[in-house]
Amino acid sequence: MNIKQLLSELVSNAMIAAGLPADTNPAVSQSTKPQFGDYQANGVMGAAKKLKTNPRELATKVVESLEPALVDSGIAEKLELAGPGFINIHLNKAWLATQLATSAKDEHLGVTQRGSLPEEKPQTVVVDYSAPNLAKEMHVGHLRSTIIGDAVVRALEFRGDKVIRQNHMGDWGTQFGMLLAHLSDKLAADEVAETALSDLEAFYREAKVRFDDEEGFADRAREYVVKLQGGDAECDKLWQQFIDISIAHSEEIYDKLNVTLKRSDIMGESAYNPDLPKVIDDLMAKEIAVEDQGAKVVFIDEMANKAGEPSVFIVQKSGGGYLYATTDLSACRYRSGELNADRIIIFTDARQALHFKQVEIVARKAGFLPENVQYQHCP
Repeated sequence: MNIKQLLSELVSNAMIAAGLPADTNPAVSQSTKPQFGDYQANGVMGAAKKLKTNPRELATKVVESLEPALVDSGIAEKLELAGPGFINIHLNKAWLATQLATSAKDEHLGVTQRGSLPEEKPQTVVVDYSAPNLAKEMHVGHLRSTIIGDAVVRALEFRGDKVIRQNHMGDWGTQFGMLLAHLSDKLAADEVAETALSDLEAFYREAKVRFDDEEGFADRAREYVVKLQGGDAECDKLWQQFIDISIAHSEEIYDKLNVTLKRSDIMGESAYNPDLPKVIDDLMAKEIAVEDQGAKVVFIDEMANKAGEPSVFIVQKSGGGYLYATTDLSACRYRSGELNADRIIIFTDARQALHFKQVEIVARKAGFLPENVQYQHCP
């Protein structure tokens, strides 16, 4: 039972009975102070102004028409006419108790399901949350995103929406060259991969120390990046081992937290790799991106600073490498085009607010994100 909706319908009917046009807004809202009742209907004020009539006289007629539907039926204890034409509605506590008891027996606790009303059709909602970096253990930011995202997902499903979970795991990038080179050495020394990766933080620190201090290791790490991006079979096998073990670490945490994310919900950064050249081609063909000092860049005038300088959004490095920006643009296209999202919600921390604002502007310009698709970054 949606009380506000019920009251709006009854007040609207009373307004029509009092001679007001059928499209008059009843303007029903919860009262801000107890002395004004539980709800107020303030639509008479605007209607009287349009009709150039006395608002209090008009409100009196509405109250007379409304009393049988509210007071006589037992829904309201009383109606009050206040000020120049406000209608205060005091609900009947016995009626409220009955509604609560009925809601308690309902499997949806009285929450109106999308689809039960013509104006509230179920939506397809893509929710991007958790998204840990597989090179490391989850930090508090990932845990925050995981908990909030999962709570929102459950609420949306409870409401009747079709929810598609997307765990945008960080499973790609130059850091994997360093990690794969280190893992390769561990395996060459007859260490089992599961043992080597039992402590991801320790493993990452070891690899980073070698990258910074050990002669020749940084060059080997860069070679692994080139091999990985080039589709080298042996390198891909090592990468997959690393990914599988890292995902298992995340799944242990999800199980402990009773989070609903499954392996099938993973759509890591690497999944978008085949589409990235097409993203760049489209941006260049539509003259949204331009070449600047060898890199592919979008200058966003809508986000210009006080000096009038546009915000700079790099989508491809001068060396040909892609960035998070490119991947997130591809994700927009996939989620709106392939998943048919009506709404996209992304849960990350506030430090990425600027990035996702840039992504939205560019994605809409490029047609990757249609105007009818709602795009929300929730810090």
